[in-house]
Amino acid sequence: MSSVNKVILIGNVGSDPEVRYLDRGVAIANFNLATTERGYVMQNGTQVPDRTDWHAIVLWRNLAEWAEKYVRKGMKLYIEGKLQTRSWEKDGQVRRKTEVIAENVQILYRPQEYQTKRNDEPLPEESPATDNLDAPEADVF
Repeated sequence: MSSVNKVILIGNVGSDPEVRYLDRGVAIANFNLATTERGYVMQNGTQVPDRTDWHAIVLWRNLAEWAEKYVRKGMKLYIEGKLQTRSWEKDGQVRRKTEVIAENVQILYRPQEYQTKRNDEPLPEESPATDNLDAPEADVF
């Protein structure tokens, strides 16, 4: 039996994507996405507050280029992808970071200021189809 590594998130973009281009012209975009679990009141009257988690999102190639053009802070996105944890050493300590490598992104809501492009043409909701999402060597981060 094989394993499954699948993540589905719906949340709000915390900042505009940071996009870089690697030596071979490969685009990589990074941004944070907030998901919030709404608070509630327990039967005994205890108030449980909202809980927000922040997720590090990584997009590669044409998906990163699409995000550079269309994804902005405050938008609500649907993201499908896989979890990937990378580690590196800094100042003698091993550091780890878990990221969502996005394979599909859809805009669910955009604030009014992002409703259209400059020529009043509606912005696309869905990201472009991706063909090869395998990231290049891990040391390019």
